[in-house]
Amino acid sequence: MTDFSLHYDLGEADRIGAAIGAALTAGDVVLLSGGLGAGKTTLARAMLKARGLAGEAPSPTFAIVQPYAPPEVDLPIAHVDLYRIDDADDLIELGLDDYLYDGALLIEWPERLGNDGWQDALLLRISGEGDARVLTASVPPAWGARWPLR
Repeated sequence: MTDFSLHYDLGEADRIGAAIGAALTAGDVVLLSGGLGAGKTTLARAMLKARGLAGEAPSPTFAIVQPYAPPEVDLPIAHVDLYRIDDADDLIELGLDDYLYDGALLIEWPERLGNDGWQDALLLRISGEGDARVLTASVPPAWGARWPLR
C-alpha cells in the first residue's frame, strides 16, 4: 500500500474525480472516507461522469445502493452510501460483491464495513474546511501502475 496526498480546492474536485473514474476497471472498490460535507459524493459524481453518466447522480444516502449500468455508463458501477447502516451484518443483504464481477463499487462511509472489506480497495480520505481539501489516498498494488494522480 502506497500513500499519496494531494491538496486541492473544491473547484478541482471534478478533475480529480474524473481522473480516478477514468482509471476504474471491473472489480475495483473505491472507499470514500471523510466527515459530513467533505466532498465524498462530489468525487463519486465526477467518477461516474467520467464513465459517461450524463445526468446528475443522486446521493445514495436513502437508497443506500444506486446502481448504474450501460448504456448510461460504460462500466457498471454501484454508488453506495453506508451512512445509515448501523450493523455490519446488514451489509450481507446488499450483495455488494455481486457488483464486482463486471463492475466497480464506490463506497461512502466505509467505516461502516467493520473489519470486513476488500484488501485491494483504493481508500480515499478527504479532510479540510471551506474550499481547501486534502485527499489522502492509500493506493494498493492493484492500482499502482494506473494511479492517475502523480
